[in-house]
Amino acid sequence: MSQALPLTPDYDVWPIEANLTKVLITPRILTVCWSDGRESRYHSIWLRENAADETTVNPATRERILDLSTLPSWPEIAGAEIDEAGALCVDFAPEGRRLRFHPGWLRAHDYDNTGDPEVPLVPVKTWKRDTEDGPDSLDATGLLDTEAGSEKEESILAPALASILGKGLVRLRNLPTEPDSLEAIAGRIGPVRPTNFGMLFNVKAKPNPDSNAYTSIALPPHVDLPTREYQPGMQMLHCLENSVEGGEAVMLDGFAVAEALRERHPQVFTTLTRVRWCFANTAKTTDYVWYSPIIRIDERGQLCEVRIADFLRGPLQTDFENVEPAYEALMVLQKMLHDPKFAIRFTYKPGDLVIFDNRRLLHARDAFEGTSGHRWLQGCYMERDEIRSRYRMIKRAYQQRKATAEAALA
Repeated sequence: MSQALPLTPDYDVWPIEANLTKVLITPRILTVCWSDGRESRYHSIWLRENAADETTVNPATRERILDLSTLPSWPEIAGAEIDEAGALCVDFAPEGRRLRFHPGWLRAHDYDNTGDPEVPLVPVKTWKRDTEDGPDSLDATGLLDTEAGSEKEESILAPALASILGKGLVRLRNLPTEPDSLEAIAGRIGPVRPTNFGMLFNVKAKPNPDSNAYTSIALPPHVDLPTREYQPGMQMLHCLENSVEGGEAVMLDGFAVAEALRERHPQVFTTLTRVRWCFANTAKTTDYVWYSPIIRIDERGQLCEVRIADFLRGPLQTDFENVEPAYEALMVLQKMLHDPKFAIRFTYKPGDLVIFDNRRLLHARDAFEGTSGHRWLQGCYMERDEIRSRYRMIKRAYQQRKATAEAALA
């Protein structure tokens, strides 16, 4: 009976894209050759820390329990071979321990060849109104009638989550219109983030509003809750009723606007990434204030966040000489936000749901006539992490089904 492949130090399923054919060692470096000609190098300490045995990870949780500092000395490689199952076997000194590594997992974590480890799950694509491959509008009929975690549920969620991750937005149609059904819909993705507006919030005109959203006036392009240290990463808006005149929804890709600024007005872009504005929501019962640039980039210069909400900006507090350049940059941005080529417009229909990246997408609304009918959206927030986690779980389930089917045919 042939030997089975070893466990991996996680719960995932790792397909074997190429087989191990040769292994070379020095005390601190192990080199493997693959059947497709690739060579991969791994450090001895990296291999030791990422083993899947019960001295390294808890088999129940797959979380690491090894403390490297408790090893007798720096782990070195005393020997290595490829076993009959195709796994890599490594002998570590001075422990005298032999550990096995799954070839699919090793290949997927080949840091010697894969470059940037933070490649997004789905390629990020900016869009404008006339972009051919713009935001997706998908049929979500029966989502809540499917079993959670089922293949049918995943067939609806997989393209929706991919659209959010890549384009920052998805529009779903034909969902239930019962009040509070949004909580069950959101639960198919992950936990909701409560705020001072509640677990779910109702977007409709009401007396004594604590937000402009709860009026019938027009709202300019904005993100929600830029007043928070960590503004929510995702937002959902679910239409339950809409019979008013006006109130058309407007959505813009904030990353597309920022990239246009970087190309056409580089000094403006730099100013908006440098000057920290005050964002404030000083309501009757809460007082949230945070300071941040309007555009945030990471250490590689990649866009990671926009904070745009004119009605939630407090007084600018910055160095004296920054004030006029900051306002000049702000007004260039504001004019660009009014350029119709960046925006898509649509009218909500009952049963529609939009899910969007609240730190990328800007949403707006035309004014509506409050006495002409009823307009009721329910909304909630969650984090970007939940979208990524759910998407990974769907991919994992797909790989598991594929591996099971292949094993049955073998």
